[in-house]
Amino acid sequence: MLRVIHPIAGVIGFLTIFVFWTSTLYSELFATHETVAAVKSMIVSGLFILVPAMVIVGASGMSLGRRRKDAPVLAKKKRMPIIAMNGLLILVPAAIFLNAKASAGSFDISFYAVQVVELLAGATNLTLMGLSIRDGRAMTARRRRAGK
Repeated sequence: MLRVIHPIAGVIGFLTIFVFWTSTLYSELFATHETVAAVKSMIVSGLFILVPAMVIVGASGMSLGRRRKDAPVLAKKKRMPIIAMNGLLILVPAAIFLNAKASAGSFDISFYAVQVVELLAGATNLTLMGLSIRDGRAMTARRRRAGK
């Protein structure tokens, strides 16, 4: 069952961050402050999807890989704490801060400084999660070939 839940939760987490990131970038570049505020509000609401997905993918990944020592699993295990800390220490607080600032109409230097940090942290997590998805797919393909 974990072999089904893990990739689903991983893709949900990846796609959620991707939607947050692209919506932010688009609204900042092409939309009004009201649209930016709406996007920031939706992102905070979307944390109720993202955070459980990330907890599930992390816990299921640790369970699936706890005894494995092969290179793809070790790489995924190295990336996971970085993804988690980046999310918990940068992305979630930044989303809450930016929502509060945007809701108040306060698009000042602190808003844009945190916005840049959030975009960089989001791009980092997307890259690391994409690498983990790639490694997971390769491991699944190898397991299927070995089973035939």
